[in-house]
Amino acid sequence: MAPSYLSPGVYVEEVDRGTKPIEAVGTAVAAFIGYTAKAEDPRNGNSLLNKPVLVTNWSQFTQAYGDFIEGAYLPDSVYGYFNNGGSRAYIVSVKALGVAADGAKMLPAGAVLASGGDAPGEVLEISAKAGGPVGNNIRVTATPEPVKEGADPTFSLSITDGTTTENLPGMSLKKGGANFVETAVKAQSKLIDVKVVAKDAKLVPAGAVHLSGGKIETQPVSLKQYQGDTATRTGMGGIEAIPDVTMLIAPDLMSAFQSGELDKKGVQAVQTALIDFCERTRYVFGILDCPPNLSPQEMYDWRMDVNYDTTRAALYYPWIEVSDPVKAGRTKFLPPSGLMAGVYARTDETRGVHKAPANEIVRGALGLEINVTKGEQDMLNPVGINCVRSFPGRGIRIWGARTLSSDPSWRYINVRRLFNMVEASIERGMQWAVFEPNDYTLWAKLRRDIRAFLKNVWRSGALFGLTPDQAFFVKVDEELNPVEVRDLGQVIVEVGIAPVKPAEFLIIRIGQWSPSSEE
Repeated sequence: MAPSYLSPGVYVEEVDRGTKPIEAVGTAVAAFIGYTAKAEDPRNGNSLLNKPVLVTNWSQFTQAYGDFIEGAYLPDSVYGYFNNGGSRAYIVSVKALGVAADGAKMLPAGAVLASGGDAPGEVLEISAKAGGPVGNNIRVTATPEPVKEGADPTFSLSITDGTTTENLPGMSLKKGGANFVETAVKAQSKLIDVKVVAKDAKLVPAGAVHLSGGKIETQPVSLKQYQGDTATRTGMGGIEAIPDVTMLIAPDLMSAFQSGELDKKGVQAVQTALIDFCERTRYVFGILDCPPNLSPQEMYDWRMDVNYDTTRAALYYPWIEVSDPVKAGRTKFLPPSGLMAGVYARTDETRGVHKAPANEIVRGALGLEINVTKGEQDMLNPVGINCVRSFPGRGIRIWGARTLSSDPSWRYINVRRLFNMVEASIERGMQWAVFEPNDYTLWAKLRRDIRAFLKNVWRSGALFGLTPDQAFFVKVDEELNPVEVRDLGQVIVEVGIAPVKPAEFLIIRIGQWSPSSEE
């Protein structure tokens, strides 16, 4: 509505004719899903299991999730991420391996749930009597015993640390009884202590063993826990609600594989879910690990078996040797994904998202599970397996930059991630245009603002072309927006960009040359 001018005077009006700059979105925020030593809010002690929580350095991580612990690769991966240049990460702990109040390590299984028939049940919190890494080798199996008429249900416990095995039959949950599990285990076991607590879902991590109605039901970390739920903001569902996340890493798929919780098909199922998440959310890029102890030929066969085909994920091989913080003076092999995410972040910061995260030093790497030769990489590189290789005098470097796509247009990681950045930036920067009058004025503003943004992208070296017109185009006119399109409430803008692709193969042609005798 036009202002009213009813009396003589000077009227000052603000007119919005300026540009609305499009700001480039961030590209280096990782989300890690896996196992941790604990998962509790350091401010109030509330559980953080399955909830995405932002950490910006290693100290913040340890406050909420504890230190390094055997049976979990996520802490090492997060440390490697920060060490290689990462600055922000969201952590989703799907299993807390735990630390007992007296400092003894909790069992990786976490807890045993026991209930008789329809009883509400109790949780057995199991901790190792010996502190330190010894406790992480202990495994407990609970087996319900035949129920005798008129007697309380009983179960047996089988406890082993790999060397010593203890069998404790006739365990009971009835306090005061001769075989009440707390007192019986304390007296008979040299390996563990047990405490009975009231049933509470917060106290029952994944991996618990359930005894109910005389039947054993194991509950390892499952596909559903990784997927989570958007409504409750858990698992990947919680990450979906965070627009800043651009990388997704799940290193403890390999912990579950090594412990037997997941077989190769189970690993494939969860990795497929990660890929589906990245495809659905569009702006998240997945960094995948391979199983351990694979030769180059076995790695090739595994890649052919899983048959992933996506532009939004990359696969790395082999595992990387790092210092073992739990066993002083020793080393361990680590799935490469967390360290790779750190290199992504470092490359984005120092060069830009258009630079392929390859031919870059991997900080903290002491060695490799296998030193891949050029001939072996000739087999792996064409099928999208990015190798990490050791070069004499040049350190350990990422020597591959391919996605898992069969489409040549989306072969390179930096091209996919550059488009993710451009698309997300335009999407967020154009929100002001929604519900504006769909006319020539709006078209001109859209064209101007998008061109200004892409010109800055071109100046950064991300686009190929000597001039902006060679590097990109922006079209929004009546040809794209005839009356039938406008009547639907739509405005269509076409944008094309020419991304810079990596010089993956440097070919130098050398031949003999004789200068002409005629000058």
